[in-house]
Amino acid sequence: MYAFLARRLLSTIPVLLIVAVLVFMLLRLTPGDPAAIIAGDAASVDQITAIRTELGLNEPIPVQFAIWFGNLVTGDLGQSFYYKSKVTTLIGQRIEPTLSLAALTIMISVAVAVPLGVLAAWRFGGWFDRSLMGFSVLGFSVPIFVLAYLLIWAASLKLGWFPVQGYKRIADGFWPYLHHLILPAITLSVIYIALIARVTRASVLETLGEDYIRTARAKGLPESRVLIRHALANAAVPIATIIGIGIALLIGGVVVTESVFAIPGLGRLTVDAVLARDFPTVQGVILLFSFVYVGVNLLVDLSYVFFDPRIRY
Repeated sequence: MYAFLARRLLSTIPVLLIVAVLVFMLLRLTPGDPAAIIAGDAASVDQITAIRTELGLNEPIPVQFAIWFGNLVTGDLGQSFYYKSKVTTLIGQRIEPTLSLAALTIMISVAVAVPLGVLAAWRFGGWFDRSLMGFSVLGFSVPIFVLAYLLIWAASLKLGWFPVQGYKRIADGFWPYLHHLILPAITLSVIYIALIARVTRASVLETLGEDYIRTARAKGLPESRVLIRHALANAAVPIATIIGIGIALLIGGVVVTESVFAIPGLGRLTVDAVLARDFPTVQGVILLFSFVYVGVNLLVDLSYVFFDPRIRY
């Protein structure tokens, strides 16, 4: 186990290095000059050149990468071109809304999707099963921003249940904090409920045809225990895998959701930094997301041992 954990942790180093190189090169190959954006439309060529020199953008790309990567090794993600602040400081200021939204989304998704998937497998071919499959197709098909505007119109503008936009920090009170997060989390959770419920249904349905399920029923065990203790427990590995994939995919959904609901998190920071061609900020946030992605995959792999004792590393 410890050897496997050490190998996986070491394998994250080349992955993050490749991500760093790709992000660095792609940002510098895309059109747009950060110095021109900072200087404004009325700036002269000399002013733009001076800003480029100040930011180090006049250096050759290999030199820029060497300077940035050298700072990265020491834990310094650089200074934002646009915000004139350390990237680590910006991330620290914006990470609470993103973590809160992601955590609530995952909790809602798992709490709703797993029971729905189990019930659909139990009632295979019935109206509930067909309804869930229809919902899954709809959940995959509707873009997040479309669903967000529909829910804002219905739940905020018409019914007045939730704020239209904005975010309250947990220090401002738990209920205001939760009240501003519920609607964005529901919006973001729809696609993950559809994904997790569909995989849960398929996995549980497969286990319900096994011999040990027939044996459990023949012994007179309650159907709830058969479904949870035997069917769901033995279908947990693929379900854990898809939950891990969902957490990774959540990164893209957070960017859209935070923009629609005006939540000042890492997703909104990424959009603003891309529009401003703020290279250090974009690079820092993407590296953080990549690290989270690798970490989630590692936790999912380790969870297999807990769900299936036959798995050994």
